Amino acid sequence: MTTTMIERQNLSIQTNPADAGFQQQLEQVFTEEACALLVELTREFRPRLQQLLTERGKKQARFDAGALPDFLPETKAIREDVWQVAAIPADLQDRRLEITGPVDRKMVINALNADVKVFMADFEDAQSPTWQGVVEGQINLRDANLGTISYTDPHSGKQYALQENPALLIARVRGLHLWEKHLQVDGEVIPGALMDFALYFIHNLSQRQKMGTGVYFYLPKLQSHQEAKWWDDVFRYTEQKFGVPVGTIRATVLIETLPAVFEMDEILYSLRDHIVALNCGRWDYIFSYIKTLKNHPDRVLPDRQVVTMDKPFLSAYSRLLIKTCHKRGALAMGGMAALIPAKDPEQNKAILAKVTADKELEASNGHDGTWIAHPGLAATAGAVLNKHLGDKPNQLQVLREQDAPVTAADLLAPCEGERTEAGMRTNIRVALQYLAAWISGKGCVPIYGLMEDAATAEISRASIWQWIQHGKTLSNGQLVTKQLFARMLDEEAEVVKGEVGSDAWASQNFERAKSLLLDITTADELVDFLTLPAYDLLP
Repeated sequence: MTTTMIERQNLSIQTNPADAGFQQQLEQVFTEEACALLVELTREFRPRLQQLLTERGKKQARFDAGALPDFLPETKAIREDVWQVAAIPADLQDRRLEITGPVDRKMVINALNADVKVFMADFEDAQSPTWQGVVEGQINLRDANLGTISYTDPHSGKQYALQENPALLIARVRGLHLWEKHLQVDGEVIPGALMDFALYFIHNLSQRQKMGTGVYFYLPKLQSHQEAKWWDDVFRYTEQKFGVPVGTIRATVLIETLPAVFEMDEILYSLRDHIVALNCGRWDYIFSYIKTLKNHPDRVLPDRQVVTMDKPFLSAYSRLLIKTCHKRGALAMGGMAALIPAKDPEQNKAILAKVTADKELEASNGHDGTWIAHPGLAATAGAVLNKHLGDKPNQLQVLREQDAPVTAADLLAPCEGERTEAGMRTNIRVALQYLAAWISGKGCVPIYGLMEDAATAEISRASIWQWIQHGKTLSNGQLVTKQLFARMLDEEAEVVKGEVGSDAWASQNFERAKSLLLDITTADELVDFLTLPAYDLLP
């Protein structure tokens, strides 16, 4: 592929002159006004973001040296004072059921047509950020907001279009650690999060205003209230530039890192004019627990399959999030049901029973809503939330005031459970298949009955890395070493090749994924996010 860089409003944009269709898409997305906004926001906020990312590293170094995360003494007054976030807009008050998925055109239509309240359109963990994918994603969401989105499957001829009363659309931007290599300002790449935010805002503000609503976002992977304040300043700057009221932009923040759980009051306070909810991003939270405490031998997790929400450290996380949010007038969103309905009736019955039990726990704890990854789970998950909420839009009245205080020790509690050979081999197969799909441009992948995104692959490879580093043994007595992992990787790669077939193996980047998985899992230092080295392999 021959690419060139063009300049527009001081923004350098990578183009592919040989692809006329993509060139037209670039013209639609990177208008003069959009480019000017991107350049302005990048110059204003990129330097501070770089400082915040440096601070992440310094904080992690303290944890690596033996310190443990804790509530901040310098912000005690914020935690103890009486205050609430701004009133929640009417169309965000009932979020009992949300579906998530990538910004692929067909999947956007299917998600908006699902029997849910909200669709979170994901530029982050469910989206492999190929250049064409993130550009097309902006067009897809613009068309979705306009109500004109449609799609015809080129193979089957099946047509897809929006039904009446589609779900409310919320866009999730990329995490602060991800950069967009196809765009440069002043010779440096720009933050992927700013690209996603600025383009979605500028292309949808007018239409959202006509609809009587605001511009709504999900913010992932924040690690501190200073990062929340960065986002609040981005929002205020943008609202002021466009002459719209403060609060036109609203955000839901995923609490999916261990450091952030100790700063939930502070995150809400920093974004108090823009925030409406916190969300339990539990799969990434488990990954963050491993990563944050990677040098602590007493905090090594067992098989990921047994690290469920009834474990003490995860139960404490969920309960504290609910209590904190409701005290401050914000919604407390639950986590993801990643299961996929099965064709076999007995298997499907068991799947739906698991979903029901998971959502019962969330709703009875006081969560205001929950996530699913497949439309086929909407009726089951929705029934649980409907039973608990009834005619009320949410559970803000559940204050959990009688709870014993959740302590740092509760949030950091070690997790009991076995490390098994079967669990390790499953981790290898799942991580390998997900990485191959991601490098091939797919970020949302069905694997062994679950709709997986980057979080599962992160947990899978980080768990094994930690077992290797701390010389842990499996339940059968095998010592987990780099050599054992390499041997199992070879063996499980053959299993996967048998499952997907030789043609798919050869054409879908499995060898590249295998090489990358070996490198990052046997490295002496834990790679922060597998999507960082994997991004270098994307076009």
